[in-house]
Amino acid sequence: MIKNFKPRLYQEAIFAKAATKNTLVVLPTGLGKTNIFLMLAAHRLKQYPNSKILLLGPTRPLIDQYYKVFTRHFEIDEKDMAIFTGFVKPQKRQELWKSTKIIFSTPQGLENDIINNRIALEDVSLLGFDEAHRAVGDYAYAFIAKQYENRAKYPRIVAMTASPGSELEKINEVLQNLFIEEIEIRTDKSQDVAKYVQEVEINWAHVELLEEFKKILKYLDTCFKSKLTDIKNLGYISSIMPYTRSKRDILGLQAQLQGEIAKGNRDFEVLRSISLAAEALKIHHASELLETQGVEPVYNYLTGIENRARTTKVKAVQNLVKDINFRSALIKTNTLMEKQIEHPKFAALSKIIKENVNGKKCIVFTQYRDTGIKIVNELNKLQNAKAILFVGQAKKNGTGLTQKKQIEILNNFRNDEFNILVSSSVGEEGLDIPSVDYVIFYEPIPSAIRQIQRRGRTARQKKGKVIILIAKETRDEAYRWTAHHKEKRMYRTLQNLKSKLVLSRQNERLEKYIPVSDVKIIADVREKGSGVIKELIEHNVKLKLETLPIADYLCSKDCGIEFKTTEDFVDSLIDGRLLAQMRELKKNFIKPLIIVEGTQDIYSIRNIHPNAIRGLLATIAVSYSIPIIFTRNYKDTASMLLIIAKREQEDNKNNFSLHHSKKNQTLKSQQEYMVSSLPLVGPNLAKALLEKFGSVKKIMNASEKELKKIETIGDKKAKQIRDVIDSDYE
Repeated sequence: MIKNFKPRLYQEAIFAKAATKNTLVVLPTGLGKTNIFLMLAAHRLKQYPNSKILLLGPTRPLIDQYYKVFTRHFEIDEKDMAIFTGFVKPQKRQELWKSTKIIFSTPQGLENDIINNRIALEDVSLLGFDEAHRAVGDYAYAFIAKQYENRAKYPRIVAMTASPGSELEKINEVLQNLFIEEIEIRTDKSQDVAKYVQEVEINWAHVELLEEFKKILKYLDTCFKSKLTDIKNLGYISSIMPYTRSKRDILGLQAQLQGEIAKGNRDFEVLRSISLAAEALKIHHASELLETQGVEPVYNYLTGIENRARTTKVKAVQNLVKDINFRSALIKTNTLMEKQIEHPKFAALSKIIKENVNGKKCIVFTQYRDTGIKIVNELNKLQNAKAILFVGQAKKNGTGLTQKKQIEILNNFRNDEFNILVSSSVGEEGLDIPSVDYVIFYEPIPSAIRQIQRRGRTARQKKGKVIILIAKETRDEAYRWTAHHKEKRMYRTLQNLKSKLVLSRQNERLEKYIPVSDVKIIADVREKGSGVIKELIEHNVKLKLETLPIADYLCSKDCGIEFKTTEDFVDSLIDGRLLAQMRELKKNFIKPLIIVEGTQDIYSIRNIHPNAIRGLLATIAVSYSIPIIFTRNYKDTASMLLIIAKREQEDNKNNFSLHHSKKNQTLKSQQEYMVSSLPLVGPNLAKALLEKFGSVKKIMNASEKELKKIETIGDKKAKQIRDVIDSDYE
């Protein structure tokens, strides 16, 4: 099935392993990971001629690249291949799935297709995950892999990346989420790879910060340390030293303090420490911007904080702008802006481009879009330099590129319409640009994955050069060594894991006492991204997503369930949304229910008296007779929904279709509903009125004097009731 391609020895060795076991392939950029997948696709289709092949990648440009590789090297009619992205409508994807054999897809749309039962994974004989280091947390790769392992008749997974990360926990998470049994790792020094690896020359270009910068940094540092000292004095850290080194330490401190809030501790010391930690984090970011980016970014950031302080009620912002050191830093920064003083990296970058690039192809990576825009403007002033900005889809400060525009820019770059691509992180993964001569880092980054990805944009077919700009005695130097040590640790960790990789391939199953094969649940389509939905699907629930006007989940025609997180539950109690939702639930379902998910103390989420929340809880449980169930997390919620649905559908066999119908209200409930709609009359008072007068008609004919015979109706309420009944309709 393969044409115009002869595999290299290391590709054959990796193929031999990946053909028999689920394999993680770690291979430097540009050494043909997609071609290994190509070989595996041919092998699996020969073994299982009626099966399908599925390759996932995180972006549309990558998906297009896979398609081109298969078009060039695979003996298959193009109509038997399909591309799935967000631009292809779900119904079209469903049709293409049935008619094609090889599918290239982004994961998010495919995840939705699985949830909505538009595609069947049973017949997929090979599932590939490119940029496999993304398979952590809630990223769609993990869910898709689990569904595939549960459903496929003949499963085989191959995961591919240049860098799975440096932390053992993250690497293990990738291995477990993708059901990996073997690791095939090659570095540029591996014996069977070395002769194919092009030489990469790495240079570090150091610049000296201007004295004006150092003065501003001193003000910011004094401000930063004062916030940590105040937290120390409040008793929540023993020393300020650990927190002066990295953003991670400050974030860890914030998490610790938020944990105190979650436990119900809302003492002044905790709340003040949280505010101070937020101030410290803002100053930490301002220092980083000045050290690594320049004057304009930090000026925009500080003035943004100052402007917010005029309108916001957030204490961290209000207190920060009053700090004398913050004010001094802002004034000094404003002076540098007026003098148009730039970070010395700009001059160094221009010099590098003039002396080295001179018309050759180059990618300049930067963390920040604003810096990227400035770099493009500066470089386009040079001769033999034609630069363009390459960023992600999100619109920020007037920038943002659609995936179609991204592909167009890459094609133009490949065709020499410009020679310098100034890129944000979106350019780090999988760009198929084989002839880049230079890669320049405007700043080092403390990530092994991203450093390897950036570096891999050059030396794909010929010798390349990497130049990294570093401001002396700044966090640039710390980030350089952080990434270096993380990369070394990554390879050590992978080698250790390879030698003792033992993973259980036992899939998680629902408890045996819950037979779920016939359980049906309807969920509101807006819940599709939640962990609850994914957990229900993993338990083989017959799930259908619909736009539900009332309730989030239906477990039977009688049982409608409103789902809330603890925060949303308290917020909706306070703003009145929840009571309106409860009225609708009660009106439409015989068995309404509310599920609240989370471990936070509901009495400490908002600054209101606990009795106010208790009163609202009592209204829901007593006045509306709606039970409230609390769950810990999405797994707990899914299990609760399963139990409820199972009980409902056992009691009402053949009486629950995947179409919702309103409950058949009794005459009594309709009478109560009509009377409860009168002003200041709720469900309980409606019952009291009907018991007193005997019918809706007699209530409507009752005078104010007669209405006031009910204990809870006074002059004001009686008058409002009569006004509604007697007034002409306009």
